[in-house]
Amino acid sequence: MPSAPAHSTAPPGNASFCSAAPRPDEDTPAPPRFLPEFNNLLLAHADRTRVIPAEYRGRNGAGNQAFGSFLLDGFLAGSRRLKEHGTTAVLRIEPLARPTRADRAALAGEAGRLLAGMTGADDHDIGFGVPGV
Repeated sequence: MPSAPAHSTAPPGNASFCSAAPRPDEDTPAPPRFLPEFNNLLLAHADRTRVIPAEYRGRNGAGNQAFGSFLLDGFLAGSRRLKEHGTTAVLRIEPLARPTRADRAALAGEAGRLLAGMTGADDHDIGFGVPGV
């Protein structure tokens, strides 16, 4: 495999960070990802605009409580709650905007994998809330 050109991910004015890892085409969509509460990606950067759209700023927590969140195409798209009731794991997905059918299907697939890997529950219940509420 030919080596990929080095790619700088440093913001302007900061020390350069160089990665020789191959980069996907810029039009490649990022798969949905569920993030835990207090995730470094959403909390530890002064400039969070690369993952939190301006219209959703401050929507991934309340006061000093950070919500479990999810990303669609690499950007904050909502929150999620995971609870276990007996032998059932319940994942409630609360989108900030109405997801497309394809995004909803991809979220449900990722949610199933998350529940299978994180819980010992026999049954899984994946639900979607009303967007923006």
